[in-house]
Amino acid sequence: VQLQASGGGLVQAGASLGLSCTTSGRAFSSYTMGWFRQAPGKEREFVAAISRGGTVYYADSVKGRFTISRDNAKNTVYLQMNSLKAEDTAVYYCARSRRTVFPTLTVENYDSWGQGTLVTVSS
Repeated sequence: VQLQASGGGLVQAGASLGLSCTTSGRAFSSYTMGWFRQAPGKEREFVAAISRGGTVYYADSVKGRFTISRDNAKNTVYLQMNSLKAEDTAVYYCARSRRTVFPTLTVENYDSWGQGTLVTVSS
């Protein structure tokens, strides 16, 4: 399976940005999908996840500002980011998990990853 993330860019603090991730595999609706991010010099961290049934979960740092959603007909997961802060600057990765337990928060529990898209927020 291939995951293709897009939508990153350079924005000012307070702005909004939307990311998309389209997968090539079958049975997209059967998987939990997640977004992670990795800032320079830091470990990859969980951002948000959406279950097969549409239940969502967010890291505390983005709760109330970011929204994850999915369109199973388009094999696509989205991340809408509002009120962006400088500390949101990172490479954002989408990922797929086979686990049925939700939420799935750790890198190790995701088996397929996109290539990453850079989000830079200037202060």
